[in-house]
Amino acid sequence: MPFVTDSAAPPAPLHASGAGEAAWNKVRAMGDIQFTPLTPPPRKIAENPRWLTATVEWLSRHMAPFGNWLAEHFRAVEIGGAVLLVLLVVWMIWGSLRGFKRTGRAAQTAEAGIWRPDAAMATALLSDADRLAAEGRFDEAVHLLLRRSFDDIALTRPDWLTPASTAREIARLGALPAAARMAFGVITVEVERSRYALHPLGQPDWSRARAAYADFAVPGRGLA
Repeated sequence: MPFVTDSAAPPAPLHASGAGEAAWNKVRAMGDIQFTPLTPPPRKIAENPRWLTATVEWLSRHMAPFGNWLAEHFRAVEIGGAVLLVLLVVWMIWGSLRGFKRTGRAAQTAEAGIWRPDAAMATALLSDADRLAAEGRFDEAVHLLLRRSFDDIALTRPDWLTPASTAREIARLGALPAAARMAFGVITVEVERSRYALHPLGQPDWSRARAAYADFAVPGRGLA
């Protein structure tokens, strides 16, 4: 392999006799030493893979109309996004305020040391249950009293309940007033007879459960 050197090699040393220049010219004339710079081979530009080219073409073909529409209606899209953001913030604030309201209601009940359903809600519950009983649906009427009462407890005193709480366990809660425990005890027995013993309830059963709830929740409304 010929020895490669730079064409910009230092000039031959100068001597008065000229022998040095002659020797330098002799060396440059030798064929086994290359003084001419080599031209580097052209670099081959790598082509994109076919899948990438096809993907770019597909996106350009199908997304171009959307891009054009977005460019034309950018102001409207910007305003719509801002409106949605404001609505999201308002919804979050409203949810937080509802949570604070529920927490405050539960705290007031805890400070009072008792639980009693709201009189208006209890009256509305009795009216709904009375309509079911008037249609002869006594089982549903008694179960409605129990279910809505537990929903109210879960809302105002969630610390009293667990996901596994049963009707009998709730009816025996020491935090409940004695009147509430007695009322729920009567209602629970009737519901268990209906749902588990498959004993259809009648008017006397309904009247007994209704009176127990009304005497506790809305005194003076014990009779329909």
